Amino acid sequence: MRRVFVILSISLLSYTGYSQTVFDKYENSENVASLSINKGLLELVANMSSDDQDAETKEFLEMVKHIDGIKVFISENGNASADMALTMKKYVRQKNLEELMRVRDGETNVRFYVKTGRNANRVKELLMFVTGIDKKDNDGNDSSIETVLLTMTGNIELDKVGSLVNKMNLPKELNQIEKGK
Repeated sequence: MRRVFVILSISLLSYTGYSQTVFDKYENSENVASLSINKGLLELVANMSSDDQDAETKEFLEMVKHIDGIKVFISENGNASADMALTMKKYVRQKNLEELMRVRDGETNVRFYVKTGRNANRVKELLMFVTGIDKKDNDGNDSSIETVLLTMTGNIELDKVGSLVNKMNLPKELNQIEKGK
């Protein structure tokens, strides 16, 4: 019986670890900038206390308590962007994420996917994928593809995502979630 329990535990750990590592291949890529914020840092931020906090800051700190992690990957490299798109599509299918909404603004496309939580306003995972063409890149060339992939896991309240976006300087497209509901 103990042997079965150990095998089952290892299987479950490897399965849950997969969802955290599917995008990790981009963390060491020369063509992708990455930001990874783990629960430890989020808890540290959430436990910051001050008597002079405004209502928005208190709401932000309360929301952060329910987030397990945030990962952001950004690339202007065509091959890396294509690989990110392919990986994202496979991930969405494998994890049965639902498309929450799409936004198109000129040549920029934004897609939001969620893994539903205990009710319509709470999700276990929020994934945002942005692709677009910048008219001028840093070298003065006429256009470059920019891709942003953001994944946030935890017990996330969709109507409070805007507060997180503003406080942590996350991609502004996340503000569209509240408007799109």
